[in-house]
Amino acid sequence: MVEHENVIERRLAALGLSLPEGAPSRANFLPFRRSGNLLFLAGQICEWNGEPQYLGPVGPDYDLATAKKAAELCAINLLFNIRVATGSLDSVTAVLRLGAFVAAPAGFGEGPKIADGASELFINLYGEVGRHARTAVCVSSLPANALVEVDAIVELSCGK
Repeated sequence: MVEHENVIERRLAALGLSLPEGAPSRANFLPFRRSGNLLFLAGQICEWNGEPQYLGPVGPDYDLATAKKAAELCAINLLFNIRVATGSLDSVTAVLRLGAFVAAPAGFGEGPKIADGASELFINLYGEVGRHARTAVCVSSLPANALVEVDAIVELSCGK
């Protein structure tokens, strides 16, 4: 093994995190699609190996730290699919965009704070390369009654 490989997985482990064994699709779509050096990742909910871990919608007494963990878990599932698509998390040269969806009642305005859980993980793992454009919106419901769903577009190195 070349010494520089698996840098991102080592950083993930240093944060006390790991990738799941799987991130199943819940409907008739691809988990990712590549076009040139771009990898378009389908939305991932806050589940672990197919079991939802955080249910929505956000309630009046929600805990921001817990809700951010839900978004972080979505990002972990996106990372799983990056590894499936490319063989290595180190193949990412830029995290271009995240789209975050938070199950919340009308008038809830803190969806972006919850989405920060996913954004912060990508930045912690990839540094400046992990900084991205983002949309964060609140919706009435998500698949499997999940609290959060996140999708992404990343740029890959040429050969990966």
